[in-house]
Amino acid sequence: MKYFLIAVALFTGCISATAQYKKYVPPTDTAVLNSIARWQDMKFGLFMHWGTYSQWGIVESWSICPEDEGWTQRRGPYAENYFEYVKAYENLQTTFNPVKFNPQKWVDAAKDAGMKYMIFTTKHHDGFSMFDTKETDYKITDSKTPFSKNPKSNVTKEIFNAFRNQGFAIGAYFSKPDWHSKDYWWPYFPPKDRNVNYEPTKYPERWESFKNFTYNQIKELMSEYGKVDILWLDGGWVRPLSTVDTTVEWQRGIKTNQDIDMKRIAEMARSYQPGLLIVDRTVTGPYENYTTPEQEVPHELLPYPWESCITMGNSWSYVPNDKYKSARRIIQMLIQIVSRGGNLLLNIGPGPDGDWDPVAYERLKEIGEWMKINGEAIHGSKPLMPYESGNIHFTQSKDEKTQYAFYLSDKDNVELPAQVILQKFEAPAKARISLLGSGARLKWKVENGNTVIEIPSLVRNKWKGKHAVVFKMRR
Repeated sequence: MKYFLIAVALFTGCISATAQYKKYVPPTDTAVLNSIARWQDMKFGLFMHWGTYSQWGIVESWSICPEDEGWTQRRGPYAENYFEYVKAYENLQTTFNPVKFNPQKWVDAAKDAGMKYMIFTTKHHDGFSMFDTKETDYKITDSKTPFSKNPKSNVTKEIFNAFRNQGFAIGAYFSKPDWHSKDYWWPYFPPKDRNVNYEPTKYPERWESFKNFTYNQIKELMSEYGKVDILWLDGGWVRPLSTVDTTVEWQRGIKTNQDIDMKRIAEMARSYQPGLLIVDRTVTGPYENYTTPEQEVPHELLPYPWESCITMGNSWSYVPNDKYKSARRIIQMLIQIVSRGGNLLLNIGPGPDGDWDPVAYERLKEIGEWMKINGEAIHGSKPLMPYESGNIHFTQSKDEKTQYAFYLSDKDNVELPAQVILQKFEAPAKARISLLGSGARLKWKVENGNTVIEIPSLVRNKWKGKHAVVFKMRR
């Protein structure tokens, strides 16, 4: 909590131009503040988008949204007729049978990679529930779904238990909009866009029914699935009209008041899960406990808790032959994010058989090999001025007795020069500087406000680092 409060106090005004958040409302609940501090120490988490859509290998949910955007394009034999397409899409429930589902395999890979928390899509915008909800039969445990006969059919419970048992913090992704619900997209009207397709003030009883449906599903997740640390709410167009920011392009399309009473939801959720972090994405206010820049790394330190959610491949959900980011790119993204005070939530989309692409396991294994050597400079760290300079990034331990400088390589195998210069940074007097993983103690000096570290030829020739190496400076 101390680091969080100091960050808010010291770095006000440093908001990135790429961030869409203009204000942050710090929580007042001490338990929530403590949860934020613990979460900030974790630094690296796993995200998983998974649903019936994986069978078609398409972007999650969005192809049933009648908007003319690049990510909503319909493809395949039903694409020519919207209503036939939606019918075929929803019929995917009757063929979903991920028989290779084994969450322990995911836990082992994620833990080995140094991940500390996990967020799973319990329900995306299409409304298909990946948990045993009592509110709808459009769910993985319904008899129409072949996998319902599997003893692990309640995949949300299986995933939460498996990760929790290995010490992970647990996050439930939940979509506020539900495009399957007759109280959100009322069949009386055709849907026009991502928003509710009727005017809630004109049909208040129908909107009240949707609010109760949403409340009840979240209550199930909060009361029946063990300890949950994060409620990660997506679909930011479901919000009070008064909170719309017209300077943000996508929010200009919100024309109706879609207030689902977050105060009521939050109070209920925290009655079951004290200290719960709530992430009401893009809806600035008391229920957005940390912000979530999507598919981007902010360019500078931000003055509030934040997490970049980024895909390992190009897509959030499973796509055959997706192009996965290299281990070097992921590791260097993690370093950049952590040095700027954030967390990285890395997404992997399970396939229709219930497993990841083998490439995902390869990437996590390589990340894990790097983290075993250098993870002390990531986990439990906090930013250190000047934060970064060229290919050098900085962090420090929470007690500020140990400082770290990351040297990012433009190749997988690091080739160190005879001298590494930490620009505009002076190492603490009499500090012991070593290179993590090598055991070598290095000579250094301060010249003109810069720290110059000498790298002897023995170290350069015999020790081989990967992707980025870390200089540890101990007072």
